[in-house]
Amino acid sequence: MALTLNHFSIRTTDLEASRRFYADVLGLSVGPRPPFPFPGLWMYRGPHDDMANAVVHLIGLDPQDPAGLEQYLGGRGTTALVGSGAVDHIAFFADGLAAMRTHLKAQGVSCRERTVPDIGLHQVFLEDPSGVVIELNYPATELPAAAA
Repeated sequence: MALTLNHFSIRTTDLEASRRFYADVLGLSVGPRPPFPFPGLWMYRGPHDDMANAVVHLIGLDPQDPAGLEQYLGGRGTTALVGSGAVDHIAFFADGLAAMRTHLKAQGVSCRERTVPDIGLHQVFLEDPSGVVIELNYPATELPAAAA
């Protein structure tokens, strides 16, 4: 059996802040989403005609009307919506480290970086508005160019 990651979902009380983060910081775009009985957005990493590109599903929590979400996915209190919970982080392969560093600085997004020994991987860690840790993995060969 072969598995590939299809998407990850984030429950949020601030759908617009999450949309801005995934669009403005990571370059994803809002695309088609089925008419679920709760607010949300699907964020795509490529063309909107392929649902496999909807890599982030944002699930809006409306405290005034939680019934649709609770019936469809089950209920959770808002205290469970902060940080990554049992999931430590979500990682993406990426390229263009120098451009991303410049972009993160311009967006006012703080990050931390490290290079993994022996495997040629440089990691950039940042947090979305809900406190979910996002890891961007770059080829370590980009480091000399990114330093310039």
